[in-house]
Amino acid sequence: MLKIGLTGGIGTGKTTVAKIFEAIGIPVYYADIEAKRLMERHPILIEEIKSIFGADAYVNEKLNRSLIAQAAFNNKDLLQRLNACVHPYTIEDGKNWMLKQTSPYAIKEAALIFESGIHSEFDKVIGVYAPHAMRIQRVMKRDGITQDQVYERMQHQIEDEIKYKLCDEIIVNDEQKMLIPQVLALHEKFISLTKDLV
Repeated sequence: MLKIGLTGGIGTGKTTVAKIFEAIGIPVYYADIEAKRLMERHPILIEEIKSIFGADAYVNEKLNRSLIAQAAFNNKDLLQRLNACVHPYTIEDGKNWMLKQTSPYAIKEAALIFESGIHSEFDKVIGVYAPHAMRIQRVMKRDGITQDQVYERMQHQIEDEIKYKLCDEIIVNDEQKMLIPQVLALHEKFISLTKDLV
């Protein structure tokens, strides 16, 4: 089975692309969603987060997202410490999930594939591209935040030019080029690659 990484900067539309792959029967692991699940269910990780942010990090056994978001995004050291404790659990969980899949290929959707150094786990990495200005508008609308807040989030990801050079395939999500034909073309390519491996 091929292991495929799917990445891209904030606001590029990674999730939209992932949903199209899912619609044609390809299993997708959503790293952000699974990280949030682990942060509320993994006992050791919960204790690690409490050691960074204090007991108030959880309210009624639920992650206090607003407290953590405010603290982490205003303090790079805290954000790095949070990522350093969450990422290993999410990476391990993603590997275990991948081992259970039986389809010709499976996808892990994650923003920080290169930043976290896990790109070598994958046979291919797809990058989702969208113009910078379009990404900013999408995130402002989606998350109800200011342009400055979007820029702040973008600082935590490597530059687009570097990221896309590292990717094996690029999907363009600029509202000009249709997404579905691009996904279907890659699907055929990956299916063909799996047949070559047999």
